[in-house]
Amino acid sequence: MHLVLQPLDLVALGLFLVAWLFYQPLLKLLAQRGGGTINTDMTVIRTAWMRNMVGRQNRFMDGQLLGQTLNSASFFTSSNLILIAAIAGGLFGGERTFRTASSLAVIQTSSRALFEAQLALVLICLARGLLDLIWSIRQLNYCIAAIGAVPVTVEAEHHHTYGDIAARLLNPALSSFNSGVRAYYFALAAAAWLFGAPAFIIVTLGAVSLLVWRQRRSPAARAVADLRRLLESR
Repeated sequence: MHLVLQPLDLVALGLFLVAWLFYQPLLKLLAQRGGGTINTDMTVIRTAWMRNMVGRQNRFMDGQLLGQTLNSASFFTSSNLILIAAIAGGLFGGERTFRTASSLAVIQTSSRALFEAQLALVLICLARGLLDLIWSIRQLNYCIAAIGAVPVTVEAEHHHTYGDIAARLLNPALSSFNSGVRAYYFALAAAAWLFGAPAFIIVTLGAVSLLVWRQRRSPAARAVADLRRLLESR
């Protein structure tokens, strides 16, 4: 059983791999050349949060906020595992799964090898996202421990020192969380390959465009940018 890809399939797959692997570097480049993104602006906001946390004697609210974030990461991790199990079941279902899927009019797959490659690509996207989410959960636990270790009373000149160290744990944790959530966008684009190479190309471009728009032009991005400017002007 050999995998033979048509030229349009190769173009679609190449476009997807470039978009998937180079999206994050591209986003950083866009942020450096003209304006920020939600991710870069939130890095500043979270650092300000951790600095303010050090100045509070009652840090219950900070723990609650981090707990909510940890619950969200756990939810996405559980959902990711369910999806991985479902895709793996289809991937290892053999000829029976292939015949069932290929009997559907909307599924565009020429061979069992191509069908398995299409499912494998979705599985790889989800697996990469799962690893990011798991790492995010671990780092969030480190951050919670760091907050708990901050003395009740800290001298004013040390607020930034403690806060910056806590932010160095929190920012990478939520960056990993963002990467894990982003995996759903690319897994959806990869799944579009089942409907043919043209659909694969369109959904890949649409997913990247939506991600970039939400990072730079959405109302949420503008609000986050305004908050960053207010914090930096203090």
